[in-house]
Amino acid sequence: MDSTPPNTPIGNADLPREAIVRSSQELGAVVREQRRSLALTQLDIAGLGNTGNRFIVELEQGKPTVQLQKVLAVLDLLGLEVVVRPKAGAHR
Repeated sequence: MDSTPPNTPIGNADLPREAIVRSSQELGAVVREQRRSLALTQLDIAGLGNTGNRFIVELEQGKPTVQLQKVLAVLDLLGLEVVVRPKAGAHR
């Protein structure tokens, strides 16, 4: 049995320090890359995140209507976080 407590980040992989994400497809690709770099399956993440496998599949495929709170929980589980900041060169 896995002794990892629920919602505990499971690792830091070799992703760049930051990735600018501008679409659900780009976010899905980041999630997939991080999951694979941790040698985890979609079923692993679904189980660890207490969510359905279908949700993980849809997230990685870039479905634009996935539930935000679940996305944030999966990102946290994978050791990722969302940072919102003004665009470079944006008017203030």
